[in-house]
Amino acid sequence: MYSFDSRVRYSEVNRSLSLDTASIINYFQDCSTFQSEDLGAGIQWLADRHRIWLMNAWQILIYRLPKLGERITIGTWAYDFKSMYGYRNFVIQNGDGSLAAAANSIWVLMDTEHGRPAKIAPEEIAVYPMEPPYPMEYAPRKIALPGDYTEYDAFTVQRSSLDSNNHVNNGQYIRMAENYLPEGYPIRQLRAEYRKSALLGDSIHPRLYRDGNRLIVSLADADGKPYSIIEFLDYIPEQSGQNGE
Repeated sequence: MYSFDSRVRYSEVNRSLSLDTASIINYFQDCSTFQSEDLGAGIQWLADRHRIWLMNAWQILIYRLPKLGERITIGTWAYDFKSMYGYRNFVIQNGDGSLAAAANSIWVLMDTEHGRPAKIAPEEIAVYPMEPPYPMEYAPRKIALPGDYTEYDAFTVQRSSLDSNNHVNNGQYIRMAENYLPEGYPIRQLRAEYRKSALLGDSIHPRLYRDGNRLIVSLADADGKPYSIIEFLDYIPEQSGQNGE
């Protein structure tokens, strides 16, 4: 496992002084970026090959939210590659070694010259040490939308939401979606599916779906086609150790 140590900052906490969900995702992204850079397969290496890794799906389990000032360790490892997809786990450990959060992530390798997915080359796989997948119940990467929803006012993508690819960063979609949850909703599992990239000036139309104890936010274009779908649960499903697609 590749890891780095940190301490929960004031800029990363919510009103309860607990690490917020978007900051969890930022830590995960930073950890995988640090590993790739340290292995010599970072952003510039990919750019020279006209490649980028884009997030396709998240599944995040939150066992305990670390508090302001707590020391934490963030870890990641790759566990599989198939065609154009890369599969990677993440964990956040508390200072005593107990688990605060764990995640599965699915990435797609994109050809930036032609704007389409690219098959992963053997040398792009060989860069990463492989480890067994984290023992959790792996949810499908696609999120189905129920029928009824509540629609909210549209808003425009601002520069502050963009990353180095000039797309809305995947963590920003989570921050946007949380605005439509009930006050005090306890997020224990989060799933996110990314269908297309929102760009500067695009209009985002939020829709909130309720399906039992599931809350699903679709961040869509004017035609209702989602940029991203985010599902929130207030419990963690039982662990089965099975992989899913």
